[in-house]
Amino acid sequence: MWQAFRLGFRGFATPSLSFAAAPRFWVGRSVVSLGASEMGPKRGMSNSSRPESATPEDKKGKKSKGLATSVPSSSTSRVKEIFGGSIGDVECLKNDPARIEAMTFQGLRATLRRIGIPAKGRKPDLISALKGYFNQETKGDNIEAAEDQASYGLSEYISVSKREENSDENNCVEAISSESKISRMQRSKRVKQSTKEKTMKVDGTVVRSKQMQSTETDEIAGEMTKGKILSISKKRDTEVCIEEVGAEVNGTIEPWTVLAHKKPQKHWVAYNPRTMRPPPLSRNVNSVKLMSWNVNGLRALLKMEGFSAVQLAQREKFDVLCLQETKLQEKDVEAIKDVIEGYENSYWTCSVSKLGYSGTAIISRTKPLSVTYGLGISDHDSEGRLVTAEFDSFFLLSGYVPNSGDGLRRLMYRIKEWDPSLGRYIKELEKSKPVILTGDLNCAHQEIDIYNPAGNKRSAGFTIEERESFETNFLSRGFVDTFRRQHPHVVGYTYWGYRHGARKTNKGWRLDYFLVSESIADKVHDSYILPDITGSDHCPIGLILKL
Repeated sequence: MWQAFRLGFRGFATPSLSFAAAPRFWVGRSVVSLGASEMGPKRGMSNSSRPESATPEDKKGKKSKGLATSVPSSSTSRVKEIFGGSIGDVECLKNDPARIEAMTFQGLRATLRRIGIPAKGRKPDLISALKGYFNQETKGDNIEAAEDQASYGLSEYISVSKREENSDENNCVEAISSESKISRMQRSKRVKQSTKEKTMKVDGTVVRSKQMQSTETDEIAGEMTKGKILSISKKRDTEVCIEEVGAEVNGTIEPWTVLAHKKPQKHWVAYNPRTMRPPPLSRNVNSVKLMSWNVNGLRALLKMEGFSAVQLAQREKFDVLCLQETKLQEKDVEAIKDVIEGYENSYWTCSVSKLGYSGTAIISRTKPLSVTYGLGISDHDSEGRLVTAEFDSFFLLSGYVPNSGDGLRRLMYRIKEWDPSLGRYIKELEKSKPVILTGDLNCAHQEIDIYNPAGNKRSAGFTIEERESFETNFLSRGFVDTFRRQHPHVVGYTYWGYRHGARKTNKGWRLDYFLVSESIADKVHDSYILPDITGSDHCPIGLILKL
C-alpha cells in the first residue's frame, strides 16, 4: 500500500505535469481520478460508497503510465449531467448564445445554481453570467477543473500553489484531505502583494533592488454540510526592477541624481554633475565661463544665510553672471550693483509697469563693448526682461521670457508677440557676430525636460503652443540647446516648485537654457547645471566656451 501511495504522489508532483490533464490521486488503498466521467453521477454517490480497490495489475500500470491519463473537460462533464444531453448537445449550447437567451428565467436560475454560480439579478444578468461561465470554461481555466471536482461531490480538500517565473510553470499539490458533499459553490478572488527590497552601493551610487510579488487566490467557497474551502493560489513575480536612488556624498543622498520622471525611457539617466562634466580645460586654452541664475528676488537672496550670488562667485569664479527675476526697482540698483567684489561692470534693467517684478542683469569682470536694454519695442520693454552685452567674440543676452500665467492668460501674447520679436532680434544680431541667449526661457521643450509631462499639458511652460513656439522661433532658426546637445538622454532639471517639497524628490522642470548660434556650437566645452545650489526655486546653469 505505502509503495503504491508513494508512487502515485511522486508522479503527481512531477514539475512538467500540466494541470489541464487531471491526475489521479492515491487515497488510502483506492485510486481516485479528478475526471468526473470515471466517478459516475453525483446523485449516485453516498457518504458510505467507496471506489473499488486497485488490483495489482492496475498498480503495475500506474508505475509505467504515471499520471498522464487525460479526462474529459469539466465544462463538458458538468453541463452534460445538468442538461442530460449528449456531448454534441453540450457543444451546441456552449457555442449557441441564442439557445441560452431563449431559456426561461426559472431555467436560468436553476442552471446557474447547479453549476455553482450565484443566480441573482434580472434575466439579462443571468444570461450574461451563464455566457461568461462557458467563456471561462472554453479558455481552460485551471480553477474550473477543481470546481468540477467539488460539484460532483468528490470529497477532497486541495490547495495548489503555482509559481510562474521566467515563463516556466510548475504545479504542485500541497494538501489532500477527505470531505463530504458540497451543496452550493461560490467563487471569490483576493490579491495580496508583497515587496522585497535590497539596498546596495555600486561605484558610490546607492542602488535599490525591488521585487514585487503578487499572490492571487481564487476561492471556491460553498455551503457544505461537512467540508472545507477548495482553493487554488497562483503566485507570480510581477515586477523586478533596479532603481537608482542617487549618489551618496558624506552619507547623504543627492536628490538631483535620482531619475525622477513619470514616463522615463530606458536609455534616460539622471544628471550628476560630479560624474558627467568633462575635465577642466588647460590654462593655455582661451575660454570664457558664463553663468545664469533666476534668483527669484535678489534682495531676499542676499539676506539669506545660505548660498548667495557672492558665494557662487567665490566657488565658480565665472567671468560673466546673468541674472533674471531680480525683482528690483531702479532705486535699489545703486546699493546692490557692486555687491560682488571683482565684478565692477554690471548692467540692470527693472520693470517700470509693475514695481518689484521681473528684472534682469549682466555682471561681468570684463567691460563689454556695448550694452542694450530690451528689444527696442515699447510694448515689450516695460517689464525689464532683456539685457544685451556685446563682447569681442559674441553677443550675450540675459532674458526672462514672460510666463503664460494662471489660466494661460498671457499665452497668446507670448507666442504671437514676444517669442517672434525675440527670435527676429537675435537673428538680426547674428548678422554681426554669434549670439548666446541665456536665462529663464519659461519652456520645458521636450518630455524629458519635465517630471510629469502628461499632467502638465495645459500648464504654463509646457503647452504644445509654447513648445512649438520655442522650436519655431529659436531652434529652427539655427540656435542650439547646448545642454541637450551635450546630454541627449539626461534628465536634468533647473526649476522645482516650492509646494510639496519638489526639490527634495527632484520633481522639476528644465526652464533655463544656454542657446548659442550654430557657428559656435562646436566650441562649447561644457554646458552644465548646478542643482546643489539653493536660495531660489531655480538653480544656476553654466557654459564654458572656447574662444
